[in-house]
Amino acid sequence: MTHGVYALTLETDAFARHVQLSVTRHLAGDWGDLCDEDRVANEQALAEGGRLFSSYTLDGVQKIWIITEWDRSVTTVLLPEEY
Repeated sequence: MTHGVYALTLETDAFARHVQLSVTRHLAGDWGDLCDEDRVANEQALAEGGRLFSSYTLDGVQKIWIITEWDRSVTTVLLPEEY
C-alpha cells in the first residue's frame, strides 16, 4: 500500500477495514466500481496475463484503487491522486 493509504488506515478503523475488504474482493475477481469496458478488460487480462485494476469507494466518499501487475508480482493499494 502507498503512504497515503497507510496514513488513512492509521486514522480510522473503518478505512482499514475497507482496505482489507477491498483487497479480498479484488482477489476474488470482484472489481468494484468499474464500467463494463474495464470489467471486460480485467477478464481478458486474467485469461491473457494483463494488468488487473479495481476501484472501491468507502461511504461514497473515499476511493481506493487496487492494481495487480501483469506478471502478478505486485499488487498495490493506492489513492487515485497517487497514481
